[in-house]
Amino acid sequence: MTTPDFVLTADNITKSFGGVHALKGASIGMRRGEITALIGDNGAGKSTLVRCLSGIHRPDSGTITLDGEDVTFETPNLARQHGIETVHQNLALVEELAVWQNFFLGRELTKGAGPFKTLDRKQMKSTSHELLNNLAVNAPSVTSKVRRLSGGQRQAVAIARAAGWGSKIVIMDEPTAALGVQETARVENVINTLRDSGVAVLLISHNFDQVMRLSNHIWVMRAGLAVAERRSSETSGDELVALITGAKAA
Repeated sequence: MTTPDFVLTADNITKSFGGVHALKGASIGMRRGEITALIGDNGAGKSTLVRCLSGIHRPDSGTITLDGEDVTFETPNLARQHGIETVHQNLALVEELAVWQNFFLGRELTKGAGPFKTLDRKQMKSTSHELLNNLAVNAPSVTSKVRRLSGGQRQAVAIARAAGWGSKIVIMDEPTAALGVQETARVENVINTLRDSGVAVLLISHNFDQVMRLSNHIWVMRAGLAVAERRSSETSGDELVALITGAKAA
């Protein structure tokens, strides 16, 4: 898979845990400025593949290519340094910290030099405000503590943080699974804004309506393999179900 418009390709990725073969040679690709959906039943290998792309697991074999260059991610920090950010289901936000502190956790900005170096709180608050307001409607104040935010606001913070640091790719694992209708709509708007800014988004979702509504391209996983790909405009929810269950061949 060497098509030049793909910002990332994963070719023949395998990963085993003892005798369990979670990935058996999975291959997918993602284009710039598109939302790519990754779907499949529980145990199909979606989470393992995402963990390989985000540096949590190292594949046993196969190749990950980013912007035409083969890459290896030993840690999530290395993946982030290459412009890949992941919004996990648990969001990885610290409840007792303010929004701006969560944005810069582990990436704090400083001013001054030597023993006179101090945290640049003003710049961190300003940058957090800009990133959040560029993406989210009705964004919370960056000085609010996370524990005071609604589910939709927390998702917006996690996505905006990822967008701020992930210049190329943002991976989202079930981003609206625990949200109501209104909050889901707001988060979907954030995802669309991210795509429109030229970022490649990888969306993992069990919600086929959402997949059809948001995605441009869909990969179907089954038993550790990517068994089919479709342009969203050329498929249907019924066909996707048939591909996932194996009732229809790719």
